[in-house]
Amino acid sequence: MKSGMKDLLHTSDLSKSDIELLLDTAAKFAKKPLAAKKHLSKKTVAIYMTKSSTRTRLASETAVAHLGGSPIFLRGDDLQIGRGETIADTAKIISGFCDALIVRTYAQSDVDELGKHATIPVINALTDDDHPTQLLADWITIRENFGKDISGRKFVYLGDGNNMATAWLIMGATMGAHVVVATPSGKWAPKDAVVKQAIAIANKSGGKVEVLTDPEAAAKDASVLYTDVWMSMGDSESDRAEKIAALSPFAVTDKLMSLTKKDSIFMHCLPAHRGEEVAASVIDGTKSVIWRQAFHRRTTIQALLYHLTRGDLTGN
Repeated sequence: MKSGMKDLLHTSDLSKSDIELLLDTAAKFAKKPLAAKKHLSKKTVAIYMTKSSTRTRLASETAVAHLGGSPIFLRGDDLQIGRGETIADTAKIISGFCDALIVRTYAQSDVDELGKHATIPVINALTDDDHPTQLLADWITIRENFGKDISGRKFVYLGDGNNMATAWLIMGATMGAHVVVATPSGKWAPKDAVVKQAIAIANKSGGKVEVLTDPEAAAKDASVLYTDVWMSMGDSESDRAEKIAALSPFAVTDKLMSLTKKDSIFMHCLPAHRGEEVAASVIDGTKSVIWRQAFHRRTTIQALLYHLTRGDLTGN
């Protein structure tokens, strides 16, 4: 294996050339899922999840199988971490049995520590702070709709300034795009450090980063409106009423979609709550590309496994 980037722990780990390579390979795997069906032959990939999942689990296990490997699914209570075994020791044990590790969990620090101590590629398939694999699926979907030339286009995320908002800003900035996050001010806005990081990346890539509090201004002439659920796993139920009240003006409605470009699309990482963060008429309407996004969770995770295990990615 080449001595390239070992892990994908943060969206910011990827360079633009890495993303381009992954998107190109994912597009090939979309057309020919078994194009590299022997790549992981006689090899295993651990899929460790302490957060429940539909798309990530299905996509990860299918991606491993399409590469010829055997997925080993592990729930949080399947391991000894809950009984005091360290994350470092766990990483070393998994490295002795498997050829890659996909992790979906709460704490970003847990994923970082797994990456530090594992000798195999570790892929962040979601934490409370970041969601790089989702953004790869989003960007190949964007590319299928608009092509590689994104000049004059604005890509807008509305709602909670959560892990999706972080990944949206960072990958969009890396790709040199005009990315917008529209959220309420205060505790549901994206973290200041994330915004500063995205702006610094955009200053080098030629992109543009905006953080707004006016959903209509954000939606005006947008090519993409994107949202996520307002209450994520791990959010305190005591915040529900206050949070939903604050986020309600940012719901993606037909009125908001009418402000966008004629060829605009609606995106959502799913699961969705119709009538809350998005109107049913929007998510089930002609501009919605949510099922294609979900499909591409497999193609992009497959591309990640293929290139990380080959050492093809350079990283930042």
